Amino acid sequence: MNFQGIFDFNLRTNLLFGEGSVAKITNVVQKEGFQRVLVICDKGIQQANILTFVTDELERSGAEYVVFSDVEANPTTTNVNHCMEILNRFQPDFLIGVGGGSPLDVAKAVSLLATNGGKIEEYEGIDTFEKDPLPLLAVPTTAGTGSEVTIFTVITNPETEYKLTAGGKRLAPKWAVMDPELTRTLPPHITAATGMDALVHAIESYTSTATYPLTETLALEAIRVISSNLRQAVFNGDNMKARTAMLYGSLIAGVSFNNTRLGNVHAMSHPLSAMYNVPHGVANSVLLPYVMTFNLPAAPEKFVDIAKAMGEYIDPEVSMMENAYTSIKAVERLAKDVFIAKDFSRYHVKKEDIQTMAEDAMKSGNVLVNPRKTRIEDIIALYEETVGESAGNEAQLVTE
Repeated sequence: MNFQGIFDFNLRTNLLFGEGSVAKITNVVQKEGFQRVLVICDKGIQQANILTFVTDELERSGAEYVVFSDVEANPTTTNVNHCMEILNRFQPDFLIGVGGGSPLDVAKAVSLLATNGGKIEEYEGIDTFEKDPLPLLAVPTTAGTGSEVTIFTVITNPETEYKLTAGGKRLAPKWAVMDPELTRTLPPHITAATGMDALVHAIESYTSTATYPLTETLALEAIRVISSNLRQAVFNGDNMKARTAMLYGSLIAGVSFNNTRLGNVHAMSHPLSAMYNVPHGVANSVLLPYVMTFNLPAAPEKFVDIAKAMGEYIDPEVSMMENAYTSIKAVERLAKDVFIAKDFSRYHVKKEDIQTMAEDAMKSGNVLVNPRKTRIEDIIALYEETVGESAGNEAQLVTE
């Protein structure tokens, strides 16, 4: 561990974690004196009756509330604008985001616009807004995004097919209620994809050039917890020990990368999601082994640590490099075991779009902290490996 220099650790969110913690929403609303609440979610949350966990608490609190449920996967500026129309009519003093990363990202964007005005496109970058966002409580229903503690929101502009990132320390939710019971009915394929997303967060945070001892400790623990519980959560959703562990692993991975940023996997996944609507977790999972292979020579000792955290045997009789490569095999085996597609052939990504995607990826600040210095030619080569015409697709998602 490198203890040189000064680090600024950020965690602005009050965490309420554990089975039954959703009941604490009433306490927050009443203690803070909130009267009017806008709840932001997606249709799946409503259809699965997960939303009632939250609305029942709001009814107990005595606060008025309305629900905006038109958030789509890979949320767009259109979603944000429509939600703002509801907000401007209802004039809430409190926001609650319920769901995976998409509803939580829309909730963050709306919290920013509620007090600063304008369009979310005007706030790309870090600390580009002046006024504190409207208070926000996040209720994650997946174990993957870490969005309940992060200072970023990622929104797609459908006109330009570009994912913009807005952020700042004040954008993190003020509260996060993390009740693993709300993840119990998550379908296997979403459990798998979001779980792999959380693993990518941990691995990229651990290998980031901006990491330091505290974030390294969190990232390695997240790698250990996620890799030893994801299979169980996918194949038995009622296994609450595994569900709780996955939610915890996702949380600490989010706390870690919130302070370090990520790397080339996330830089490259955003254009794929924006242009081809590839689910974020799937995009990250497919890209991960390729980017790990690219990065490994720059920090082999870190990849040995990752292998150890994933339960791999480290052979003292072989070289560091050989042991480091076992981390990639472990990642590939985990993705295969939970039936994540191993390439993008099902999404019909066009090779002629690689140049545009690479240019967009290079705009990401994540490239700057990737452990291996990266040129646009490198990104192009990595895309070509994953979307080439000869790429196979033997693995299938658990649930189509």
